[in-house]
Amino acid sequence: MAKRKKKKIYGPVSIILFMAIGIACLSLVLSLISFGSNQTVINGNVLEANLVLVKNIISSSGIRYMIGSIVTNFRNFEPLAVIIISLIGIGICEKSGLFNAMFQPLKKVKFGVVVFFTVLVGIISSVIGDYSYLFLIPFVAAMYKYLDKNPILGVLIIYLGITLGYGTGIIYNYNDYVLGTLTQSAASFDVDKTYTYKLFSNIYIMLGSTLLLTFVLTTVVNRFIVPKYPKRRISADEEIETKFSAKGLTLTFIVCLLLILAIVYMIIDVKLPFAGILLAKDGSTYVAKLFGDGSPFKEGIVIIIAFLMMVAGLIYGKVSGNIKNSNEYSLGLSKNFEKLGFMFVLMFFICQVTAVIDWTNIGVVICSKLTEFMSSLQVAGLPLVVAFFIVVILSSIFIPDAIVKWQLMAPTVVPLFMRANITPDFTQFIFKIADSVGKAYTPLFIYFIIMLAFLEKYRIDNKKQVSIFGVLKTILPAIVIITIFWIVLICFWYIANFPIGIGTYPTI
Repeated sequence: MAKRKKKKIYGPVSIILFMAIGIACLSLVLSLISFGSNQTVINGNVLEANLVLVKNIISSSGIRYMIGSIVTNFRNFEPLAVIIISLIGIGICEKSGLFNAMFQPLKKVKFGVVVFFTVLVGIISSVIGDYSYLFLIPFVAAMYKYLDKNPILGVLIIYLGITLGYGTGIIYNYNDYVLGTLTQSAASFDVDKTYTYKLFSNIYIMLGSTLLLTFVLTTVVNRFIVPKYPKRRISADEEIETKFSAKGLTLTFIVCLLLILAIVYMIIDVKLPFAGILLAKDGSTYVAKLFGDGSPFKEGIVIIIAFLMMVAGLIYGKVSGNIKNSNEYSLGLSKNFEKLGFMFVLMFFICQVTAVIDWTNIGVVICSKLTEFMSSLQVAGLPLVVAFFIVVILSSIFIPDAIVKWQLMAPTVVPLFMRANITPDFTQFIFKIADSVGKAYTPLFIYFIIMLAFLEKYRIDNKKQVSIFGVLKTILPAIVIITIFWIVLICFWYIANFPIGIGTYPTI
């Protein structure tokens, strides 16, 4: 009998390079046929429509851009700095034995409950925006490791929880604030000049969908993903001998609580000494001061979280005796960087690909074309809602960034839906959840690439290589089922016309 031919697996870097070549060839073809679209934006009180054409990256100007901007693209890549800061804080918590002490009681909890709360934390973590990926992925991986579960399973679960639940949550975040300003501009420009977007206008549907999504996604994860990753013990090279200290835990908790209260005091907008010093000086609302441009809190939340971890690790390490001197503390700060060199390689290549997509205008043109196509369908009601949902998912393949997409879509979509008797608030919610689903489908999403790096970090079976399509195949059942869940939910809410927030409904 002939031997079965071994299936060839391409590594993530190879796939990223293939994608780059494909995008370059696509830009060449589309530029030759002058493929473009009308990009509609609201500039002040003026509606502007500009023709945007796809640019060829395989041209003299394109080649100059690629070669001249490689270092700049990587240097300005925001997730790079944030993940480094995150790993510093998490590393010292591991080295000090704090994580080991914190997670020991969870070993008595049923694993199904652990999965449920992992999903829930992922969904509600949208309050800190994209930073949730950079702190929770390494944090949850460490937690599952100390629970004698497979860290790879923890990475996949938290990634799905954050991504598929990014459009909802229990409270608004910075994205909601920015998207709301765009929604208000689009709605008031042409249809209703008195319309004002309120941050709590979607609070009912957010709370309801968060609870439902947590149960559904937990069930799906337990059915399709958990059985593929059995329990495993901490290996010899991962083992960190640490001593438990109840006194250290108590003191660490008290100090961290006091620090958190101090931070809360510094974001309260009252006229007291040092109160509100982390807020932006200008801003018409508290949310604008907290999350707007120039807010020290928004810009420094990464440092704040990492600082809390560094202080917690230092206190527990010194009290427990797990950290004996400043040299051990210094080395502990780098503990979590082990086996993560691959991540920086992946980040280098993917940031170049996303930069090429931006320069060629491929994402902008495709998103605008899909929006034009949807608006030309002459449909209303549920068909319009479902068509919009699908268009957002397809647009997310090339433009994972929600704010960039909404800048392109809102001036057309919001008035279109208002004329179809659908409120801007419900329209924005549909966009948010479709955007969250769309991110999960695309390997161009930077946090998908970072997730791959952590899967490689905790891989122990040399026969099971980490690959982009292999990981997508693993999580695809969960993504497809949650896609169906969201479509059913928004259609049901639309038909029932339940309130979606304080004083707001799906229909006008």
